[in-house]
Amino acid sequence: MASRRAVDTCAVPGLAAEPPIEPKQYASLHWRTIGPYRAGRTVGAAGVAGQPNVFYIGVNNGGVWKTTDAGRVWKPIFDEQPTGSIGTLAVAPSRPETIYVGSGEGLQRPDLSTGDGIYKSTDAGKTWTHLGLRDGLQIPSIIVDPQNPDRLFVAVLGHPYGPNKERGVFRSTDGGKSFEKVLYKD
Repeated sequence: MASRRAVDTCAVPGLAAEPPIEPKQYASLHWRTIGPYRAGRTVGAAGVAGQPNVFYIGVNNGGVWKTTDAGRVWKPIFDEQPTGSIGTLAVAPSRPETIYVGSGEGLQRPDLSTGDGIYKSTDAGKTWTHLGLRDGLQIPSIIVDPQNPDRLFVAVLGHPYGPNKERGVFRSTDGGKSFEKVLYKD
């Protein structure tokens, strides 16, 4: 049986054969984990414009994590909250210390975990405030207006297996102090 390289080279007339790769060329390379060291599915991630080393991730059953060194070290920043199930997170582009977190993983699967609404931090994750939408149970998406950190849209799935009035798309123009349902279909 011919080698794959030989077959590929023969398939394209005029293509010169590549020289073989010597093991010494890649011997010093090794795999490394960039973390964070935790289990579970990561369902939300966001970077911070103008801060190339700062990232946040939301884990479906592991809270919110932050790195300030491009992923070398990750620190949990949501452990004091009553839920660890995260569906999404969003950093306000015009005020990057403002972070919104939607709880409840938002992936329809047999072993899903639900949350208890939406949270906000105005100090880059040091402290959190619960804003509401507690009966939404699953929040898979948040979009923050790029010019106004107090204007956001929140997609809420609601109860995973039945009707739920707190389902749909909600809008806030006051940073989450109140929400208006702007789209609903049960």
